[in-house]
Amino acid sequence: MLSDLTATRDRLHAGATAASAEMERCIAAAQAPSNTGSFVRALFDSARVESAQPDMAQRPLAGLAVSVKDLFDIAGQPTPAGSTVLADAPAAAADSPAVARLKAAGAAIIGRTNMVEFAFSGVGVNPHYGTPSAWDARTGALPGPARVPGGSSSGAAVSVATGAAFVGLGSDTGGSIRIPAALNGVVGFKSTARLVPTQGTVPLSTTLDTACAITRSVRDAVVVHEILAARRVTRSPAPLDLYRLAVPGHVFLDGLDSTVARAFARALDALRAAGARIDMIDLPATARQPAYGFSAPEAFAWHRELLARSASQYDPRVRARIEKGSAMMAWEYLDLMRERQAWIGTMHDSIDGYDAMLLPTVPIVAPPIADVAPADGRDPNQDAARDAEFFRVNALLLRNTSAVNLLDGCALSLPCHVPGELPVGLMVWHGALRDDAVLNIGLHIEQILQK
Repeated sequence: MLSDLTATRDRLHAGATAASAEMERCIAAAQAPSNTGSFVRALFDSARVESAQPDMAQRPLAGLAVSVKDLFDIAGQPTPAGSTVLADAPAAAADSPAVARLKAAGAAIIGRTNMVEFAFSGVGVNPHYGTPSAWDARTGALPGPARVPGGSSSGAAVSVATGAAFVGLGSDTGGSIRIPAALNGVVGFKSTARLVPTQGTVPLSTTLDTACAITRSVRDAVVVHEILAARRVTRSPAPLDLYRLAVPGHVFLDGLDSTVARAFARALDALRAAGARIDMIDLPATARQPAYGFSAPEAFAWHRELLARSASQYDPRVRARIEKGSAMMAWEYLDLMRERQAWIGTMHDSIDGYDAMLLPTVPIVAPPIADVAPADGRDPNQDAARDAEFFRVNALLLRNTSAVNLLDGCALSLPCHVPGELPVGLMVWHGALRDDAVLNIGLHIEQILQK
């Protein structure tokens, strides 16, 4: 298993390793076949310089490698957001706040990571820059065919899982941090959206976008959240058996594949054996079917001029979903906002008696890339079949995670599989501003599942 940021930082302080040596290991990993398609722009030379700065070791990130999703502004570079239509856009005049905060904390930016074009999918496929293959941070390469990495922060997750970065800065609108974290056996924390500025990013949904990160452990997630949100996490000494946990049933547990069902049940058994109190609950009918329609109209509002000029340069799957947003009327959008607030109230009434909810992050393991690859025009029937499978998989991957975004909540995904299984994520979640409880519970769960 890869050494996490916290352990590596301790070794740096003890003189057992050097930032330059750690950077060379990360660069070697970034150049390995396991990272084919993970980076759209390597920044190895500048990362070496940054990591060698004399004061880096005393900062929270200690000059260690951090990757940045391609939708965040980095001063002096364009921000294509996984597209070709913005590849020649003017360079950003300044770092986005998230990037600036990581740099100030001692991050050495190793590169810009690949992503779904304009962040509009949970699968991870990109027809312009290729699709990185999922990687299991616990055991290495996955058996069988190359599998989807999850999206939209695909390269971010693979860069962390393979050892190319200790932290992958990304974004989460409907699961774009937690889905790839689950499919790559790493940790993804989606904070309450308002806690981290999203200025200096290419937006998908201004209502739901969250700037957050993928890490190698939950304790690293705490460190990085504190940097990104410029706040301290209140650590609790309470043991796990003092928390009330619940598993909401119905749609969230429907259709689990056998690997996910087995890993999730085993994780619950391990937590109960450690003293956790876990109730099985059923949310009221009004809490089961949330409307989830912000991304398309809000994306269309941002993209409409680009589409008028350069629609042919878009991934057709992405373009089709953005263009659906043009059909929403103003009154429908206002109704959607009111419906969301009513739904949040209903959900809080149902879950406020608990400290956190537990679910599988996604209901399936990563499918083969070949099953959902972009159309190539050689066989229309095959292209249609792959499109149909892509949209089926995308809906499944987003099903559990997107509810947390609609709730304006926070959620942590951490691995719960064992060697010999494809990666599976366990999601710990609650409503807005419950971040500290979710992280504290996640620390307990991580320790139990690693025994």
